[in-house]
Amino acid sequence: MARKVMGAAEVRAAVAEVAEWLLVAESVTPERAAIAAAVRGTARALAADAPGHSVEVRVPPFVAVQCVEGPRHTRGTPPNVVETDARTWLLLATGLLDFDAAVESGALSVSGTRANEIAAWLPIVPLRPTGEQI
Repeated sequence: MARKVMGAAEVRAAVAEVAEWLLVAESVTPERAAIAAAVRGTARALAADAPGHSVEVRVPPFVAVQCVEGPRHTRGTPPNVVETDARTWLLLATGLLDFDAAVESGALSVSGTRANEIAAWLPIVPLRPTGEQI
């Protein structure tokens, strides 16, 4: 099955659809399809911005992408993995959560010497805490 490629405007629109959920923790959780679109769009945008195969970013059950230039991983568990849940990923992708703070809190799991390199490409779609337009 081919992956649906989202343009920058589509990724921004997908993030805008879940923005209230990200900005207001007590807000109603968006539909699963909306969360999936935002997660997949931002993760694939990261992979496009940081092409390569050295780091695998996992946001189960929605997406796993490889990114960052370097040695290609082909079998078994990748040496450099970043894994988190959908909301934490979207908070990172929008700049509402700092990479190091997410790691320190345990919300973001990183393994390998190169996993933290994805922080250089965050945020993907900046979202302002004031609720201003993206």
